[in-house]
Amino acid sequence: MNPKLSVIIPVYRESAFISATLHSILDIDISIPFEIIVSDGESPPTTLAHLRLDKTLVPKYPIKLISSSKGRGPQLNAGAKAAVGEWFFFLHADTRMDQKGMDLMINARQTQVHPFFCGAFDLHIDSGKKIFRMIEKIASARSRFTKIAYGDQGIFMSQKLFEKINGFPDVPIMEDVGIMAKIKKQAVNPVFIAHPISTSARRWKDQGVLFTSVRNWILICLYLLGIPPRVLAKYY
Repeated sequence: MNPKLSVIIPVYRESAFISATLHSILDIDISIPFEIIVSDGESPPTTLAHLRLDKTLVPKYPIKLISSSKGRGPQLNAGAKAAVGEWFFFLHADTRMDQKGMDLMINARQTQVHPFFCGAFDLHIDSGKKIFRMIEKIASARSRFTKIAYGDQGIFMSQKLFEKINGFPDVPIMEDVGIMAKIKKQAVNPVFIAHPISTSARRWKDQGVLFTSVRNWILICLYLLGIPPRVLAKYY
């Protein structure tokens, strides 16, 4: 049976995280046929090499491993090109799903009658620090107000909408904001699922919570003002 859902994961030196992320998907009872595509932007692709040696994964389930040029935009587009599902779920390598989230996403898809649809989850950051609860609330409120979701919220959309807007912009960063901006121009209202998807706190831990949050907000504002992503990438 052909898959209805294609889960597409871009990776770049993600050997430490990718196996656990894939297991978190495979351990879920997914009620529709699906496929998983891992798109590696590194050359040589060390994450793909890691997965080929992980006997708990690839032999157990047919996971497509593909190489791509570097950059989340090109990697996600390469994954979508290799996909055969009727709709796509773009997931970061350090972001985890749970059963309820998957069920809610599938239900949201099945209740959409329009061929053009998209959506995302609320954000959860995998840390017990209270500061992250505030960041999560701001992110969830902001996404609903602006109708723009970020990649760590798990963006999903129909294949027909993806093709209509010609996929992600070919940029090294801000590919998530870029594609959501294109979707807004199509007058498609995203469905925001009131259930969190959990992403790693490693970026905030490595660079500091305040610095990372403020930097990200500034970069997004500059991008929306027209500063090219290749320029912004130097400060990411």
